[in-house]
Amino acid sequence: MPSPALRRALTDPGPRPLPDEVSELLEKLAAPPRLAAHLRAVHDVACSLADWLEKQHPELAFDREATLFGAATHDIGKTIHPEELSGPGSAHEQAGYELLLSQGIGEERARFARTHAAWSADVGVEDLLVSTADKVWKAKRVTDLEQLLVDRLTAASGQSPWEVFMALDDVLDRIAASADGRLAFQARHPIHD
Repeated sequence: MPSPALRRALTDPGPRPLPDEVSELLEKLAAPPRLAAHLRAVHDVACSLADWLEKQHPELAFDREATLFGAATHDIGKTIHPEELSGPGSAHEQAGYELLLSQGIGEERARFARTHAAWSADVGVEDLLVSTADKVWKAKRVTDLEQLLVDRLTAASGQSPWEVFMALDDVLDRIAASADGRLAFQARHPIHD
């Protein structure tokens, strides 16, 4: 039985709910309520990015389901390293990957726990979307990360880099504009029960 605080973080009005599979996993792991709230916020932003991408760049093949699962679980290692919910640290990345594997999640979906903070030109567009969602949910913009996404979209669409950049910049600005609400939602939920 999940704690009342975790249940509220998973069900209170706010960012769209997590996939049932992820909510059940967070309950099983007795995840910190603040982590559940954070995962909802990042997942919600990833959904918005995926919707935009499907509409604006239908020529780009990407795995929407994997992207949304990755956004919903990217920080799950913070169940093991809850100190990283309120302070710096990266121990949760490998720990989260290993935790997901131990729960029967395949490497293809578990990888986001490792890749969300260490993107490069050789990761999939899904990884770039999860990383971008994990930044812009709180209105943080990362030029190098966004440039990798622009490069992928430019290659797939044949549009000019400038045109792709402007469209991506517009959607990220719109998402960032509502960061205060997501930050307030996360802050309403305690780190510990």
